[in-house]
Amino acid sequence: MERVRVFVRSTFQSLQIRNYRLFATGQLISLIFGWVQITAQDWLVLELSHGSASALGVVTALQFAPMLLFTLYAGKLADRFDKRYLLIVANLLWFVLAALMGALVVSGAVLLWQVYVFAALWGVVTAVETPVRQSFVSELVGKPLLPNAMSLNAATFNTARILGPALAGLTIAALGTGTAFVVNAASYVFPVVALARLRAGELHRENRQVSAAEARVVDGLRYVWRRHDLLLPVVLILVVGMVGFNYQLTLPVLAKNVFHTGAATFGLLVTALAAGALMGALAGTRRRARPSAWLVLGAAIGYGALGTLAGFMPTYGLTALVMVPTGFAQIFLAQAANQRVQLGTDAEMRGRVMALYILAFLGTNPIGAPLVGWFAEVFGPRASIWAGGAISLAAALAALLWQLRRSQTRIRLRLRPTPGIYLWQGEAHGVPTPAGLPGR
Repeated sequence: MERVRVFVRSTFQSLQIRNYRLFATGQLISLIFGWVQITAQDWLVLELSHGSASALGVVTALQFAPMLLFTLYAGKLADRFDKRYLLIVANLLWFVLAALMGALVVSGAVLLWQVYVFAALWGVVTAVETPVRQSFVSELVGKPLLPNAMSLNAATFNTARILGPALAGLTIAALGTGTAFVVNAASYVFPVVALARLRAGELHRENRQVSAAEARVVDGLRYVWRRHDLLLPVVLILVVGMVGFNYQLTLPVLAKNVFHTGAATFGLLVTALAAGALMGALAGTRRRARPSAWLVLGAAIGYGALGTLAGFMPTYGLTALVMVPTGFAQIFLAQAANQRVQLGTDAEMRGRVMALYILAFLGTNPIGAPLVGWFAEVFGPRASIWAGGAISLAAALAALLWQLRRSQTRIRLRLRPTPGIYLWQGEAHGVPTPAGLPGR
């Protein structure tokens, strides 16, 4: 019993801090209903476009297109201004947008182009809010607890992704699509109140406030380019995020057009993916050190293999089953890469570097989503899923070869005395080092 208490205390250590506890609670509530809205929006687009995967690809692209335009500038804002006030403004803007869209859908006058406009405006706020929120976590808990807090953030996100789509299906079936937007608008009251109640004196503001002349976007780009330990996870996430992390697009099309599910059950595939992702997030909560490049690469290879397998599943049940380990690998990879970047970045550069990471992670959607939507419409959603997994796997293997060559490391498979994959660095051939130990 004592071991269980120690495990729970260690896993949820960041929640012992009042500021982080308030922040996480507000985020959880708004994220649950945010996923209700996301699911309702996807269903609304499919209804208005008569099941068009291309239309869903367009709305996804419009929602993420502002990432290309505003994310790097948002990183500059995060390094210059009070992140808490920026987050309050972002949540208030989301409240207004969701309320207006909800009123439009409830009235029955909504058209497809209006959903496109809403998605684009929503994306503008998201492009600014995401890097600010990512870099704000270190102010809530400090650097020693940052890996734990980041993993709990991912756990919060994926808990919402489990509950949200399932709740959305019931809401749409019982109350209609417009209700999902209205309820989500109301949910933004909680993070605004939580942010307002934070104790400013307890924030860990280790980074000095930089001036407009110092907070240049190009400096963040140069910083990452010169740091190969940061460049590898950023480039890897860029490729995988573009072609592999498109389940928001492919799973609704697969559920509606291939498995012919109704509104009450079509979100279950997303829930299965999120259940695995939640386990992947919790797996990283006990991490205290910066993840190694080998851990990031191993996670990327595992994700690519599972993503490829998921595309070949012939039934709804088998697809949902494979989505669980796929979700685990997806979030484990994203968190390992995120932690490697953030824990390796100097405090005064964190906002701009995290903006670049978010741009690689989410900003490629305007390019990837229309291509994936077109591919799903021409070749089918299953082909789109396995192709994305295969390209992700190829990118991970290419990154592995690059890292091996740059670090002069060799891989050996040994069966004795302890079976496993081992690494030799440089020309030394002494005692093997197990793969996955921290290191650059």
